[in-house]
Amino acid sequence: MKRILTPLAAACLLASLPSLASASPYSGLVVFGDSLSDAGQFPDAGGPLGSTLRFTNRTGPTFGSGEFFALNATQILSLRLGLGELTGSTSPVNAALGLADGTNYAVGGNTTAQILDSITGTGEGSVVELTDGTNLRTRPGYLVDLAARGERIDPNTLFYVNGGGNDFLDLIINPFAAPEVATLQAQGSATRLADSVRALQGAGARYIVVPLLGDVGKTPNAAALGVIFPALPETVSGLVADFNQELVSQLAGIDAEIIPLNVPLLVEEVVASPALFGFDPDADLLATCFDDCANQSASYGIDSSTPDPSKLLFDDSVHPTSAGQQIFADYAYSLLSAPWELSLLPEMAHGTLRAHQDQLRSELLADWEAWQSIGQWRAFVNAGGQRQDFDEQDGSASGDGNGYSLNLGGSYRLDEAWRVGMALGLYEQELEAGPADSDYDLRSYLATAFAQYQHNRWWADVAASAGHLDYHDLQRTFSLGVAARSEKGDSDGQLWALSGRAGYDIAQPGDSWHLSPFVSADYARVEVDGYAEKGASATALRFDDQERTSKRLGVGLQGQWAVSPSTQVFAEIAREREYEDDSSEVTVALNSLPSLDFTLQGYTPDDRLDRASVGISHRLTNDLALRGAYSLRKGEEDQQQGVSLSLAWDW
Repeated sequence: MKRILTPLAAACLLASLPSLASASPYSGLVVFGDSLSDAGQFPDAGGPLGSTLRFTNRTGPTFGSGEFFALNATQILSLRLGLGELTGSTSPVNAALGLADGTNYAVGGNTTAQILDSITGTGEGSVVELTDGTNLRTRPGYLVDLAARGERIDPNTLFYVNGGGNDFLDLIINPFAAPEVATLQAQGSATRLADSVRALQGAGARYIVVPLLGDVGKTPNAAALGVIFPALPETVSGLVADFNQELVSQLAGIDAEIIPLNVPLLVEEVVASPALFGFDPDADLLATCFDDCANQSASYGIDSSTPDPSKLLFDDSVHPTSAGQQIFADYAYSLLSAPWELSLLPEMAHGTLRAHQDQLRSELLADWEAWQSIGQWRAFVNAGGQRQDFDEQDGSASGDGNGYSLNLGGSYRLDEAWRVGMALGLYEQELEAGPADSDYDLRSYLATAFAQYQHNRWWADVAASAGHLDYHDLQRTFSLGVAARSEKGDSDGQLWALSGRAGYDIAQPGDSWHLSPFVSADYARVEVDGYAEKGASATALRFDDQERTSKRLGVGLQGQWAVSPSTQVFAEIAREREYEDDSSEVTVALNSLPSLDFTLQGYTPDDRLDRASVGISHRLTNDLALRGAYSLRKGEEDQQQGVSLSLAWDW
């Protein structure tokens, strides 16, 4: 996290990597911090022509001069979010080449005071300066520069603010001072970092990622100093805890969506299971490094016979290797993307309800002008399968799921024009979502009461549904470097729905065919109870209650044709307009940091929906009929299909 002594190199370009092109609701990423996030402010004298320096290992395979430095966590995160390459805001290299400045204001060596200045400073807001005082380039602070251009913060911008390590290295937080003094110093540094967040929020920022400070007392640098000052590592660790406690306390009072990263806890988990993350299980990951520290790894260090930074957490005495940077980027992405997956839970329930309604409507359509006798019951049993597909949106993940169902129901004919009935349904549904195939299971218990009217070619039906939702085995899966992690939980929910249709049959009485235009109205409300994923790991989350209401009006056409006295073909097409099409929001908090909850955008319903169904009914006996149907619902980005087979009999 210290500034590097290096001469001004030749003008260079940042090595580019292809974007992962993931959709996200953010318009851009702006970063403030120190060397842990520096995207390449300093020229790289030892790299290939056109390169800039970053504070991690080179990309290899020889790890010597002439190679690029690997990307850091913020650059990897930008690519994962589909926001493109993240480059330095004050790079003299880009300036010399006439290239546009980037949006990463992090500079190696920045203290919390300098980070705040890079946001609000009127003079040396963002400075690239060598340790001998040579100033390579200076820019005003981000907000000052923005105001000078007559611009304002785009509220959909994602900000990333980290820092504090250099306050220890520069003894702004002095572990050799009296304990009460050092604690006040740590709290003061945390306040300055929180002030940086406050300044952004006051200017209109809504989404701000803030990593907690990693434990500076558990680094190769602290381990080496601990040989001379045995109590130093523990003292520094205590002051880091003071810093983070004050930072969390102050962040809780800022009116913005603060996405915290519990970096100290994540590092503990990585060190506890090194082999899981591809690291050397026999090494002291907190005391050894790949290059430039007092205890270089004999097995995988740069001077070993098998140099491999991916086996080590630290590149030098304080900076992570590219493997560590990947883990931190994946960690941030897992929190940002969690609402994109969890906002699909209500949609699973809406899909179940619509499959239930489609299967019931197929039964009603197959009975068109062929009701049972007055005072008689007609029962049916219906088994079906469904498939639901979600395309990736800016605020939701792609997903696809399969399910199966069993419905039991019956109707009773009251008189010439009316019959009433009820249907009970059991549905099992599984959804895989996101790049790591998270697995979400839903069991639904549905009950529907319905009434039908049919007289003089006019017809109508109305139905009311209620259901209990059992979300079990909810398994959110994501990458952490080479490792895959799953966080698990369970929840419940409820749904209520009303639907109605009315139409007019244009066929003459006694015709072998029927054709009817109709109008429809549907209301459905799904509530998913909040739940907490099990455990208190750095990645385990708590989700608040979710609600999703659907209000639709539609027009359609349904018909039936008697192929023979015992066989009928029926079909229906309709277009519906969704009036509740605002993006959903999901409120989330880390189990390990419950005071810092944040609300992020989720799934956006399609505002148009086309649906169609086709089926066949064959009467086996006077009292028994076999039926099959296929249904399709399709929006701009979602699709649902279903097939069913049923038996209906009179008694």
